[in-house]
Amino acid sequence: MSNRVPGHLKVFKGRTVLVTGHTGFKGAWLSKWLTILGAKVVGYSLPPPTVPSLFKTIGLKDDIVHITGDVRDPKHLAQVFKRYKPHFVFHLAAQPLVRRSYFDPAGTFETNVMGTVHVLDAVRRSKGVKACVIITSDKCYENKEWVHAYRETDPMGGHDPYSASKGAAELTVSSYKRSFFAEKGLPAVSSVRAGNIFGGGDWAEDRLVPDCVRALMKNKPIVVRSPKAIRPWQFVLDPLHGYLLLASRMQEDPAKFSGAWNFGPSYESNVTVQDIVKHVIKYWGSGTIKQIRKKGTRAPHEANFLKLDCAKANHLLGWRPITDLKGGLWMTVNWYREYARRKRSMAEYTTSLILGYMIALEKI
Repeated sequence: MSNRVPGHLKVFKGRTVLVTGHTGFKGAWLSKWLTILGAKVVGYSLPPPTVPSLFKTIGLKDDIVHITGDVRDPKHLAQVFKRYKPHFVFHLAAQPLVRRSYFDPAGTFETNVMGTVHVLDAVRRSKGVKACVIITSDKCYENKEWVHAYRETDPMGGHDPYSASKGAAELTVSSYKRSFFAEKGLPAVSSVRAGNIFGGGDWAEDRLVPDCVRALMKNKPIVVRSPKAIRPWQFVLDPLHGYLLLASRMQEDPAKFSGAWNFGPSYESNVTVQDIVKHVIKYWGSGTIKQIRKKGTRAPHEANFLKLDCAKANHLLGWRPITDLKGGLWMTVNWYREYARRKRSMAEYTTSLILGYMIALEKI
């Protein structure tokens, strides 16, 4: 398997890597990838947030050190750092949904802001950490609903509690980086912002692709709220590769690579909700669309237009998304089709997609 690992990813072999939020969708994909790279993965998270979950579907618990914990518990988190002494840290634990944040704003801010504070404090007090990557969101930016693609230097903001909490988390990372990680020899700290990520094994509520799949599995129409809303859609392995590449570079040159980074899709992947649904229906082989808007009710605000400028990652890291929109959606829909058929190991199939991605990386 080693000959399938690109050179810049071999740094994780034999290293202890702490992943918070490993029971979530992105966290499970990242943890699985790290195990394939030969890392010793320590996962720290609440129980899986959905049933089913990618974490359980691929049997990730058997491949890693699985710790049930809450990032809002600084004492427990500090104990984990002290015991396992991670070399790399990827912080993904979060309340990740815009619409849920309207129903639980306090919990959203507590998890997304104070959870980040607790992770950074644990990193600050740990002697073994070399690189810490804090995963936030493209929604951290003050969204002007304009055609300009947001750059890392644009101001933070957020209309809804989720977006505001991610903007606040970014300010927290920036403050800690300048206050506690500025001197030579201290851990390198970065924050990363990606777009609307899709991939097999996501079962979250109020996310487009999982909502599509649930409807298709029940032979019901796919309900959409804002068919004309444009989002930066991207296949899960593209931004995850950015996170891994960044971490490898951060430990080599902390001064150059610490900071804020966008890992968004190519501009061709900035398409409407309606376009995504049509592709999903095509690859599934059946399905219909139904738009709804309840009269007399005011839906929670959600941004309609959002793009990311990834020139920094393109030029300084040499990172680019290698999966086009159609290819990523096909792999995603096929993952769910295989899951529905239950005729093969989803752990093996998920591994095959990661191995295939790394082979593609070697060809570019």
